[in-house]
Amino acid sequence: MKITNNGSKYMLLGKSLPHTLSPLIHRRLFEAKGKDGSYGLLECDENELSEAYETLKTLGGYNITIPYKCDIIPLLDELDENATFYGAVNCVSSRDGKAIGHNTDCDGFLLSAMSKDMPLDKKVLLIGCGGVGRMIALECARRGADLTIAYIEQATDMARALCDDICKAFPNESVTLTLTSEISGSFDILINGSPVGMFPKVDACPVSDEVIENCGCCFDVIYNPVETVLVKKFKAQGKTALGGAAMLVYQAVKAHEIWDGDLYTQDEIDAIIKEVEDSIMSDYK
Repeated sequence: MKITNNGSKYMLLGKSLPHTLSPLIHRRLFEAKGKDGSYGLLECDENELSEAYETLKTLGGYNITIPYKCDIIPLLDELDENATFYGAVNCVSSRDGKAIGHNTDCDGFLLSAMSKDMPLDKKVLLIGCGGVGRMIALECARRGADLTIAYIEQATDMARALCDDICKAFPNESVTLTLTSEISGSFDILINGSPVGMFPKVDACPVSDEVIENCGCCFDVIYNPVETVLVKKFKAQGKTALGGAAMLVYQAVKAHEIWDGDLYTQDEIDAIIKEVEDSIMSDYK
């Protein structure tokens, strides 16, 4: 187990966190409200999770990232509505001695997508069905989207399980499953919920140019690089395309609202998003 900035009031739990931008984001959020908040990192292997939790219990709050968003749940006292619905936790608060799990990934996704008026309730093509893809699929189904989930062959069982979960939660909605290599038709929006195109494999694109031509706009959850090949290809066609940096910041903003009740102006949020994007882009120079 490795702790960076021991004595912090808040932390991020994960398995490997060498390139995380969370300390920068949360430090700026504390500074925006004139608070002397500290944010550390706690890295551990799967067999160290219970030991790590003893440290986490002493904090005012913490975040969880891959691969512990589901594994942390049995250790918590309660889950809020979002965490229960999505079956994943990325934020924990401490209230009256109880550890309460939250899911602010969904807030980050929605606030970011709504800032560009993304049509989440129309014909949606979602690439990927695990982790964040699962959350996005459920959220789009909740909004009445005509949803198509594209997956790779190795994820067939996961895709089918997600489809079953959506049908149980929303029996009046229909979901289409297709292999990524067999996507056909036109869509109002393409959402990439897969890691294809993420650093260090920045030259990869999850779909063909033909699929891109048949989609109206794009939301890519990847934030490193700031503009993936997918985003660049959409923009080259004059279409709206958004990367994941704003989503990353918005989910952190929601965490601070939960932890401290702090609210942020759009100018404050936009400034942090720009700093995050600039920080990522500087690594490519």
